[in-house]
Amino acid sequence: MSQAISPEEIERDLTFACAAAAAAGERAMSLRAMERWEGKTLADVGDQACDGYLQGLILGRYPEDGILSEETADSPERLGKDRAWIVDPLDGTREYSQLRPDWAVHVALTVGGECALAAVALPAQGKVLWGVTVAGQERHGVDGEGKLSYGNSAQPDKPRVAVSRSHTPPWMDAFIDTIGGEAAPAGSVGNKVCMLLSEEADVYVHKIGLKEWDTCAPETVARALGWHVCKLRGDEHRYNLKDPHNHELVVCRPAFKDRVIEVLATCGALEDER
Repeated sequence: MSQAISPEEIERDLTFACAAAAAAGERAMSLRAMERWEGKTLADVGDQACDGYLQGLILGRYPEDGILSEETADSPERLGKDRAWIVDPLDGTREYSQLRPDWAVHVALTVGGECALAAVALPAQGKVLWGVTVAGQERHGVDGEGKLSYGNSAQPDKPRVAVSRSHTPPWMDAFIDTIGGEAAPAGSVGNKVCMLLSEEADVYVHKIGLKEWDTCAPETVARALGWHVCKLRGDEHRYNLKDPHNHELVVCRPAFKDRVIEVLATCGALEDER
């Protein structure tokens, strides 16, 4: 990774990302606590409020940077920017609207199409996980309660596989059975990745339906903690691309990577498009 970003810029931008994600999450929590809306309306209100807040912060602080957000119309201008913020103002809107704790706010900075730094806020769980992946300046941490799990931690005999609460494809059962694991259902991509980073799960694989704002911040934090992140065939992700679709995601311990990729190739994950 050869990103042109200085230690001073990293410190400045990391502080900003953590504060922005936390503040947007507090805003979402406050709106939910009002009990004025419910269901899809609550999800829409929370999404739009957090997006407007983050857009204003980023554009005000970094007017020369690009920005890609789930809730704002995309602009081709970001493609010519070396620095681009990739944001999911409310990842896990279903869970948010159901008053559950498994939703997140993602704020990530990419430089040259690669992950640089990010924060994943879990507002209902009272914490923000953050990480820096710039070569020679890697760091990580958690603001709030909870300890972190590293990529070099021991793999259990029966790995817990983070899976979606709402749309688990048929190949997932075969994957879990083959690796001798058990399912750990939850919402939000960011929350599920953070389950691995918080000793609540051991593997996360997903296909179809993801975009850059779903994966960028969680990938950055996971990499900063030494976890392996790739696509289903082992390829790495690139960011700030013209097409923001980023369907495939694998997060696991580096020592377990080869086994995960092997099983994905045989359980139907590479063929099943559902």
